[in-house]
Amino acid sequence: MSTTDATSETATESAVAAAGSQPAPGAPPPRVPLIRRAAAELVGTAALVAVVVGSGIQATELSQDVGVQLLANSLATVFGLGVLIVLLGPVSGAHFNPVVTLAEWWTARRGGSGVTAREVLWYVPAQIAGAIGGAVLANAMFAEPVVKWSTHDRSAGHLLLGEVVATAGLILLIFGLARTDRLHFAPVAVASYIGAAYWFTSSTSFANPAVTIGRAFSDTFAGIAPGSVPGFIGMQLIGAALGLALVVLIFGRGRDGA
Repeated sequence: MSTTDATSETATESAVAAAGSQPAPGAPPPRVPLIRRAAAELVGTAALVAVVVGSGIQATELSQDVGVQLLANSLATVFGLGVLIVLLGPVSGAHFNPVVTLAEWWTARRGGSGVTAREVLWYVPAQIAGAIGGAVLANAMFAEPVVKWSTHDRSAGHLLLGEVVATAGLILLIFGLARTDRLHFAPVAVASYIGAAYWFTSSTSFANPAVTIGRAFSDTFAGIAPGSVPGFIGMQLIGAALGLALVVLIFGRGRDGA
């Protein structure tokens, strides 16, 4: 074997070894301490809810047209979510959503890549605390009562169906991208999906238990009455399970058996 051939073979082996050591698509870098990942989830979810609630308040102050209000609210959410995924994705995976975290844990239990039970116990409380903090911050920025329970009832059956659809679509999108090694499109794809789902679902696509809880703390355009929260969360969990089933149906079981 020539020196050139030997060098080429060594380089190829090194490349294969390096590729094998990389984290799974969408997984946070392995050296990031868990406390930093949880902090990223808290800050990211807080910022997301501040964008949703704050833009809702601003929209109602600028226009009395409900369509214009929803347009402003959805556009702000699209851009804000995309930026947050780009910024914090390399640290925590940018879940900002308990159903995404739980879906990753489920795939990990079945031999796929994802978070551990210990990570779930850090991520989910951080997401919920962040969501509440984001709503409180938005209220304070617009001189609203810092905490005022929403009176916006969202308990109707068609709204609950909308949450199943919105959440199933979100999980199908995220895990479909992961299954096809295209999670680098997530910032644009996920933000675009949420923006579209604001309009094509009857519930305006909460699709996130933490955000749902946080929005109960603001009696504004984006709020949800506390009595409507359990129904929304229940439908989001059902939607997540349906989304994972659709991933298997459409994309098959992954190479790792997930």
